[in-house]
Amino acid sequence: MTDTPARLLRLLSLLQTPREWPGSELADRLGVTDRTVRRDIDRLRDLGYPVTATLGATGGYRLVAGKALPPLLLDDDEAVAIAVGLRTAAATAITGIEEAAVRALTKLDQVLPARLRRRVQVLGTAVTAPAVDGPTVDPEVLTALAAAVTNSERVRFSYSGGTDPRRHVEPAGVVSHRRRWYLVAYDVDRAAWRTFRVDRITGPHPTAARFTPHQLPAADPAAYVAGQRTDWATPEFRVQVTIQAPATQVSGRLGDNPGDLIPLSPTTCRLDATRDDSPEWLAHRLLALDVEFEVHQPPALITHLQAIASRIATATQS
Repeated sequence: MTDTPARLLRLLSLLQTPREWPGSELADRLGVTDRTVRRDIDRLRDLGYPVTATLGATGGYRLVAGKALPPLLLDDDEAVAIAVGLRTAAATAITGIEEAAVRALTKLDQVLPARLRRRVQVLGTAVTAPAVDGPTVDPEVLTALAAAVTNSERVRFSYSGGTDPRRHVEPAGVVSHRRRWYLVAYDVDRAAWRTFRVDRITGPHPTAARFTPHQLPAADPAAYVAGQRTDWATPEFRVQVTIQAPATQVSGRLGDNPGDLIPLSPTTCRLDATRDDSPEWLAHRLLALDVEFEVHQPPALITHLQAIASRIATATQS
């Protein structure tokens, strides 16, 4: 193998296997001399790859953990597995890693061959994650928006949370806040900054039109989201439900704020809160508790539970 860059990539791929490689075996695999292997090892070290060498009959070369993360080489199956994992982490907004997952997914998506991207999409539709307290988003949408932010590219999409479903924006950032995703963008048609819930965005379409960013009236997109009176600050409905279970058993399964649950007795608690999701979603979460409960308000939640009960009664008639 006389092509030095190709040989280095092949050598790096071998060293990423967790084992020690005798120099003679690496030379045989690469079709070069032991001296060339030693020179190539030095080149990898110069590039930041921490390759150690041990002497003796059982010694050899090994790639170990270093102070920084150098570029990795992935085979097809590894790339697909990582992409599917990142999609799941991004869609379910796992606390602390959600934004990093989107950044990594965006980078990986840009270099995935079409055949692997198709495999990722197929697996993504088949793999499900545990339900979370909040709406999930389509990782494809997140990836498209994050790429538009990185590329300073205008994007068009449909939005279900406003009077006009068609939006044309200059995206500034994608932010995870309180288990929801938000897009911070300059609305071209309205000449104003806007915050959009990503779970309400469909069909994002990059336009290939570059833009010079406007001055964001905040330190960064995350600060802008935190300081805005977006739809989580405007209550959609008030809910009161008595639940026949200890507050400790219910905590974390119905909402983000533990203060929403008021212990009434060792075996009973009350959900007394302002919700920004939907009565339909809350109805299914209450049923998933698998305990007795009584809804005091709102009427929309009672109506939805009655509709579910009616469908169950119809389905179980003999």
